[in-house]
Amino acid sequence: MGRTNQSVTEFVLLGLSGYPELEAIYFVLVLCMYLVILLGNGLIIIVSVFNSHLHTPMYFFLSNLSFLDVCYTSSSIPLFLSSFLTSKKTISFPGCGVQMFLSFAMGATECVLLSMMAFDRYVAICNPLRYPIIMSKASYVPMAAGSWIAGGVNSVLQTSLAMRLPFCGDNVINHFTCEILAVLKLACADISVNVISMIVANMIFLVVPVLFIFISYVFILSTILRIPSAEGRRKAFSTCSAHLTVVIVFYGTILFMYAQPKAKDSSGADKEQVADKIISLFYGVVTPMLNRLIYSLRNKDVKAAVKNMLCQKLSSE
Repeated sequence: MGRTNQSVTEFVLLGLSGYPELEAIYFVLVLCMYLVILLGNGLIIIVSVFNSHLHTPMYFFLSNLSFLDVCYTSSSIPLFLSSFLTSKKTISFPGCGVQMFLSFAMGATECVLLSMMAFDRYVAICNPLRYPIIMSKASYVPMAAGSWIAGGVNSVLQTSLAMRLPFCGDNVINHFTCEILAVLKLACADISVNVISMIVANMIFLVVPVLFIFISYVFILSTILRIPSAEGRRKAFSTCSAHLTVVIVFYGTILFMYAQPKAKDSSGADKEQVADKIISLFYGVVTPMLNRLIYSLRNKDVKAAVKNMLCQKLSSE
């Protein structure tokens, strides 16, 4: 960590400490959502691994996405929940670095994975005859591995740049977690390098995947509209509707987080900070939960696989 950081050994996470009347409500809500995330993602991973009918590129990407969401939420939610049960609302300096690393790695990896899934749907609909060749195991496994590696490399860079900064005064983070922008505000040094690196990373891991997904769906919709029968168009669109819904929820939340107007007066700024925290909570907890519900409830193969697994379990007993 370096000598410059020895004056700060831990950070204080404010969370909703200024609104004790909301803490109990949020504790119950977050706990319930976290259990749904663990259950839903766990089921998808299990059925994707043990059901031979789901050994396809799409479900391989989906199981990676489920594992990613478990890692992402588990990096922050247990600490968030424990802060309600104890008076301790602190996180160690190394623990903050680990939390930032996981948050960056999972977020960047998810962006790339969603673009890989868009390419998978593009090939399946626009080039179905060549789909087994293009999306062979020799292709989709390196695609998923590359997504994880890219996210990890970006996270190492961003986290190391943040953790090298000197923190010599205030150690109170006005957030639920070690969110990097909240942490950078506490640094007593120039953070221009951090800002530039984050802008470049956002271009690579947010803007480029969005453009790739958009272009993929332009070709997909164009192909679907050329299908002569209404039933054929419906079936073709149903194969990518779940992914498209997840993309809209994921990027829509991010856009709302950064596009909302900022308050100018102090009372408005205080309300804005609470709103930012709630939106961040939605992005970090509700979005992963919705992702799994969307794929589980709108996917006949997943529902059939879960039903078969439960029936086999009951019959064996």
